[in-house]
Amino acid sequence: MNKPPDSRALVLHLTAAGLGLTMFLPFLWMVLTSLKTLPEVATPGWAPAVPQWGNYVEVFQKIPFGRFFANSLLVAGWTTLLQVLTSAMAAFSFSRLQWPGRDKMFLAYLATTMLPGLVMMVPNYQLMIKLGLMDSLAGLVLPASFSAFGTFLLRQFMLSIPSSLDEAAEIDGASKWQLFTDIILPLARPGLITITIFTFLGSYNSFFWPLVMLRSVDQYTLPVGMLFFDSVSGTTTHLLMAAVTMAVLPMVAIFLFCQRYLVEGIQTGGVKG
Repeated sequence: MNKPPDSRALVLHLTAAGLGLTMFLPFLWMVLTSLKTLPEVATPGWAPAVPQWGNYVEVFQKIPFGRFFANSLLVAGWTTLLQVLTSAMAAFSFSRLQWPGRDKMFLAYLATTMLPGLVMMVPNYQLMIKLGLMDSLAGLVLPASFSAFGTFLLRQFMLSIPSSLDEAAEIDGASKWQLFTDIILPLARPGLITITIFTFLGSYNSFFWPLVMLRSVDQYTLPVGMLFFDSVSGTTTHLLMAAVTMAVLPMVAIFLFCQRYLVEGIQTGGVKG
């Protein structure tokens, strides 16, 4: 006989489905609004009378969307690469190496996460001026290349890896660098993928720091470039939603692609003893 469904599980599934639908509705509204005319945006109703696919073409006519998109990908890619690399190396030092004052230094490093981003913006801004990186994509990448949170997350993950692996590697003649690259990093893949996803999405969607740093239009990233749709003559909401839709869809695809590897990493990243 088939076992009747658990009422508690049914309630949890219905609740999860309801929450998922609630979070999907704003995305659906954005896509439908991108297909409306500007007068339709102010009228009740979600669906456009006639889908205006030309809105997406008009976006490229109003702003250099491709240039802004390439800038965003370039900044997000370099930021992610450098932040994952520095976080992994720092986490390895704080978790697998023994040196005087290690734990105290880690606590001091971790304490920087309690500083608000706006507090750090002023010294970062002054530093970028002294380095001559104002109005450049490098000025967006360099301050975001280090992450105390990423270091903390990877350190906790590396601490869960048995120390016996270090001893076995040393007996086989492996150096610390080989231990880091050949043993620890593969086992820490779930943590690395998690940091990669969040760092890339956070950098890609960053708005305030690029707004402060950039002056030239050809250096704009997508979040800053979309300000062109908000002018003194009004906001062209339908074009703004079309631009946002095109900006969001690649990120959704990247997240779904990386999520598959995240699950795989969790399944195969454990150590069986």
